[in-house]
Amino acid sequence: MNKAKVLVTGIIPEAGLSELKQNFDVTYEPEKETRKWVLAHLSEYDGLLLMGMKGDRQLIDAGTKLKIITTNGVGFDHIDLEYAKQKRIIVANCPQSVRVPTAEMTFALLLATVRRLHFYDHAIRLGQWLDVSRSENMGMGLQGRILGVYGMGRIGSEVAKFAQVFGMKVIYNNRHQLDSVTEDNLNIKYVDFETLIQIADVVTLHAPAIQATTGIFNAQVFNKMKNSAYIINAARGQLIKQDDLIAALKNGDIAGAGLDVYESEPKVPQALRELDNVVLSPHAGTGTLQARTAIAQEASQNLISFLRDKKPLNQVNK
Repeated sequence: MNKAKVLVTGIIPEAGLSELKQNFDVTYEPEKETRKWVLAHLSEYDGLLLMGMKGDRQLIDAGTKLKIITTNGVGFDHIDLEYAKQKRIIVANCPQSVRVPTAEMTFALLLATVRRLHFYDHAIRLGQWLDVSRSENMGMGLQGRILGVYGMGRIGSEVAKFAQVFGMKVIYNNRHQLDSVTEDNLNIKYVDFETLIQIADVVTLHAPAIQATTGIFNAQVFNKMKNSAYIINAARGQLIKQDDLIAALKNGDIAGAGLDVYESEPKVPQALRELDNVVLSPHAGTGTLQARTAIAQEASQNLISFLRDKKPLNQVNK
């Protein structure tokens, strides 16, 4: 029996693809797999492990034999889910392996932002020694502060655990309130969105970019947040209206931001790059070899389970 053919796009650790290669005829040649090449050859493949490219109608139409597309991560807003469903193509994602590394990045940004590490680092590199006895040069401690988690899923739950180690109180807002047992186990309290933005000292974002969440953090929200509050986003750039955030940071409506994601990646506005009360990273939430290998293994399992065993895993377009 001929093996199913799978195309892998993007740059992915080879170690994460070993089981995939044992089961299928795998093409992984990132040096030549431009979008033009993929569109010209996708009709040969049964499965697609998609990274670094949009899964739009043009790409889906090119995959005339495609049965499944798996992302190489948790996000799937770059794939036209409904059109894939119309074409009877399963779309799957990788929700488990991103959980801890993305939570780590969120908390790294949180610490760096509230303790003003970019401000300090920049000053020292310019030969300045700041007097941290002066209040305008001080950061914010975390003990006793309130963390507001927007989107209490797998990643948000991990961030909540990290925060409590530092003595923070955790509130959250979600599309649906969690059951009381889960809330008690995580030591978290559900509040409505208005309460979350008004009382949180730090807000972290962990929601997907869908119609209901796109631009939900905007000028009106920043005006309601504490002037001393910080916002951290390692989820999706579309959750924040970037121009509104820049204005809020310049005007002192909020104290600072830590960002791993942006509205129009890889473009980061100069106005954002010039601010000393922002910490920036290049969508590196899962940027460790261990994490990227685990994600590739999870994506491989999505393909293996469906193409070999006819059992869909992690399907997001049911």
